[in-house]
Amino acid sequence: MSTAILIRALPPRATAGNVSAAAFSSSSSAAASSDPDNEDAVSTAVSLLTHHQPSKTRWSSLRSLFPNGFTPPQITQILLKIWHKPQLAHRFFNFANRHSLASPLPPHCYAPVIHIVARAHLKTRARTLIKEAVRTSELVGSDDHDEIPAKVAKIPKLFKELVETYTVCKSIPLVFDLLIEGLLDVNKLEPSIEIVRLLMSRGFCPHVKTCNELISAASRHRGCDFGYDLYREIFGFNHDAGDYKNVKGRVSHKLIPNVHTINALMAAFLRDGSVDMVEELWIEMAKLNLTPKICSYSILMAAYCREGSVEKAQNVWEDLREKGLRPDVGAYNILIGGYCGMGEIEKAEELYREMGLNGLKGTGATYQHLLNGYCLRGDANSAFLVYKDMCVKGFNPSDSTLNTMVRLLCDKKSVLEAFDFFKTLMRNADFQATESNFRMLIKGLCSEGKMDEALQLQAQMVGKGFKPDSHIYGAFIDGYIKLGKPDVADRLREEMMATQTYFFTTSSMQECS
Repeated sequence: MSTAILIRALPPRATAGNVSAAAFSSSSSAAASSDPDNEDAVSTAVSLLTHHQPSKTRWSSLRSLFPNGFTPPQITQILLKIWHKPQLAHRFFNFANRHSLASPLPPHCYAPVIHIVARAHLKTRARTLIKEAVRTSELVGSDDHDEIPAKVAKIPKLFKELVETYTVCKSIPLVFDLLIEGLLDVNKLEPSIEIVRLLMSRGFCPHVKTCNELISAASRHRGCDFGYDLYREIFGFNHDAGDYKNVKGRVSHKLIPNVHTINALMAAFLRDGSVDMVEELWIEMAKLNLTPKICSYSILMAAYCREGSVEKAQNVWEDLREKGLRPDVGAYNILIGGYCGMGEIEKAEELYREMGLNGLKGTGATYQHLLNGYCLRGDANSAFLVYKDMCVKGFNPSDSTLNTMVRLLCDKKSVLEAFDFFKTLMRNADFQATESNFRMLIKGLCSEGKMDEALQLQAQMVGKGFKPDSHIYGAFIDGYIKLGKPDVADRLREEMMATQTYFFTTSSMQECS
């Protein structure tokens, strides 16, 4: 079948979301019609499937009567005869797929059952079937002899089969939304985009939720700017127009973005660190008369906190409260993290207490922010209290924070206390200690004459793949000299010169310069 016929088979321009089945043309009458040689087999199978009998008996009877399974045309014909029983049709397809003479089954066998389960709104089953079919499906035009446009040739053949069988299977537009979502599930972004373009060229608009998923996927895989351009294309905005007052005049279809559309784009630009675009989309949301949700405010606050503008984030917080919205844990965490990052730990603590009064429990992110704030301030006692509270509640601080706590203990408490804490951390196989912490602790232990502890730590350091450098050797040499063991210090000095001459010489030159 040529691509030209495929495009003509799509629905004519019509009201979005209200396309009748008659709008599609079915070019697959041959696939839907019965083969005379197989009429008895099809009738027998249908009779067994629809006859009221125990499920096990039904499938064992089919297996004994058709030991060689079913051919793809037989599977298609049987499905078309039991389309009004979606659960049964789905079970039969899985049974037939396991015992088919053709493996894997071609896309035209999948199309009817996908239509049937989509029509019954069995969305999860439909998406699973779509993903199975796409993995084995060729592209449109692979068996055509006419010239195929490059973009259309990217579309899976399953799309062609779904278009051709749309009317005969009494399908609904939801099937194409599920197709796009299924393609996105298996990371087939380009085919999804081309299918949306092809559908919309005929006035058939996918559901806005599907478009949101497509835009989010495009932003993740092709970048924020690509996702934003796709958003403008799908929703028909006139790039040259500067007035948003008349939204209908700016949209060529009746597909209009919702707040989740803008949220997805804002989140994408936030990940990219583009605060200006987050602000621009916030303004665009207002021009489209969309009401921001808590998630919308959270994204904007996170953008301001990321650039260090906590005052702006606080203004957004006050605005959402004035609107009568109740902040969720995520919103609290963003502002708490912003204050902690700026060293304003008192304001962060106030928000944390407010969370509790509002019946919200802190998450791992809440405690992580507070812990970072205390470490930034150099408050070892408070940091340890938060750390212990985290552990009791089953949350794990990040490795970078734990390493910071080790350094904080060395600076504010004692090396031995830091060493004991470090040993506790090292018992966790997932903890990744930094080389600088090993070096800092070894130097501290050696300076206090705790050579056995320093040697124990040096062995762990080597076990983690870190090689001792001149600073480590120097710490041990100084430590043994202080203990009155110059002979040990001399042997270490010789070892250092023998094994790390180049490194030591380079370091010395750098220090002298």
